[in-house]
Amino acid sequence: MNWMNAEETLRRAEAPLFWVGAFTVASLALWLLYRLLSGFRIWVLGNGQLLSPKLGKWAVVTGATDGIGKSYAEELARRGFAMMLISRSQDKLDGVARTLKEQFKVKTRTIAVDFGKTDIYNKIEAGLAGLEIGVLVNNVGVSYPYPEYYLQIPDLDDFITNMINVNITSVCQSLNLPCLFLRSKGVILNISSASGMYPVPLLTAYSSTKAFVDFFSRGLHEEYRRQGIIIQSVLPFFVVTKMTRIKKPTLDKPTPERYVAAELATVGLQGQTNGYFPHAVMGWLTTKLVPMKLVIFFGHIYDCKKGKLFYIFVK
Repeated sequence: MNWMNAEETLRRAEAPLFWVGAFTVASLALWLLYRLLSGFRIWVLGNGQLLSPKLGKWAVVTGATDGIGKSYAEELARRGFAMMLISRSQDKLDGVARTLKEQFKVKTRTIAVDFGKTDIYNKIEAGLAGLEIGVLVNNVGVSYPYPEYYLQIPDLDDFITNMINVNITSVCQSLNLPCLFLRSKGVILNISSASGMYPVPLLTAYSSTKAFVDFFSRGLHEEYRRQGIIIQSVLPFFVVTKMTRIKKPTLDKPTPERYVAAELATVGLQGQTNGYFPHAVMGWLTTKLVPMKLVIFFGHIYDCKKGKLFYIFVK
């Protein structure tokens, strides 16, 4: 009798359980399809036609004389933007400006300032006055010379001030320039770092400043996107630049040119992006799949090794 009652109960539950299972499978299938189509839209089709001088005649790039910043300047000039280049060295600025002018036949201007200082923004505002700016790339940044424990960083007070001024103040102050928002149309790319996605021991101050850039950018994007302003947070992993000291490109460590070409295709499609498909996979693995404690632990070990190698090298 008990067996028959159990069998009857199971028979009655069979239909509801079937529909629960079917709904679960269908939901997962739809979610997977959506993710695949979204990924295809972002990483295959892209949105490369969005960035054009129709947004505004001029593009402004900070930290424009080396690495990713220089590649942004070259790619935007190739698309027909007149270029305003801002960096510290006037000699380097003149060299990049001359190359862009000769290669892409665009107008160029330069502003030489040290972003480690805070009295530079009147000069920048005066230099940008009257320009129809369509794109701003906040690329200037500074990192550690080598991984180090926070309290053992040489000249810590100056180090902190310089890093905050370059990595944080520059982004905040650039968005305080009224010429960028008067037209209610344009794109602002704030170059953060994958190290801002989680704490990175021995690069703690750098990681923290880049986390600020990421949060700041995403918050502002929500504030201003309805006004026609796209503000994107860009979080690259390793790219072949002087800052990373990587010299040989690989699939996961692209050249700046390759990275920038991929990243610009995501503008308007992602408010927060790793900018390059292998980096996006790495970002998903390290934030969604691997426990945060493990990421921090292995980051500590890796940076310890880099710090030891630096000491061996300089000795």
